Amino acid sequence: MKKTFIIGAALLTLAACKKETEVKTENTVIETATDTLNVDTDTISNTETPEAPEAPEAAEKPEATEAKEKAEKIEKPEAAEKKVSVTVTKDAKVDYAAFGDKIVADKALSQEQMFAKYKSLKTGDTVNIKFKTKIKDVCQKKGCWMALQLPDEKESFVKFKDYAFFVPLNAAGQDAVVSGKAFVSEVSVAQLKHYAKDGGQSDAEINKITEPKKTYGFLADGVLISK
Repeated sequence: MKKTFIIGAALLTLAACKKETEVKTENTVIETATDTLNVDTDTISNTETPEAPEAPEAAEKPEATEAKEKAEKIEKPEAAEKKVSVTVTKDAKVDYAAFGDKIVADKALSQEQMFAKYKSLKTGDTVNIKFKTKIKDVCQKKGCWMALQLPDEKESFVKFKDYAFFVPLNAAGQDAVVSGKAFVSEVSVAQLKHYAKDGGQSDAEINKITEPKKTYGFLADGVLISK
């Protein structure tokens, strides 16, 4: 009987201990010195710790930047300075048709130089000379005279020595080189009208000639005309 009582007491004690150690899952009561704190164990969840932001890349050190620039400069050298080429163009050689005495175009004065020479001459003076200019007009009957261009809308009136040769009627506008005697003279009204008629001018233009004209004359012994 006594043994049965002892076993029963032990079982009761074990049951009481088991009840006290049972943990409630819904709420856990934590008592502190001042308050009671209820913790809902069911609502606690494991939240993943956010990843730490990546650290910014470290700035390149000045030494590294300078070394990098030097390396790029070696790999891509600066473009060489452009060379400026200068082309020297020589005057094209002109092919001339020759009339009268044989002459060459070398060392001929320009029309500006010839005009200056004319202005230095007095009426009756002559000078042996050679110059180059353009043909303004030609005698349209047989090519027995030419009018050559001078600056300031002036012209040199050219006739041919001893009437020994003539020039093409269509030579106006061509380049010409003449060699012979230059002189200054005064041409009468009658002579001017004669020249105007030979030049193919109209009667109205011829009738406008009423005064003698100081002219820059030329008696050519040789003529070159560009082809």
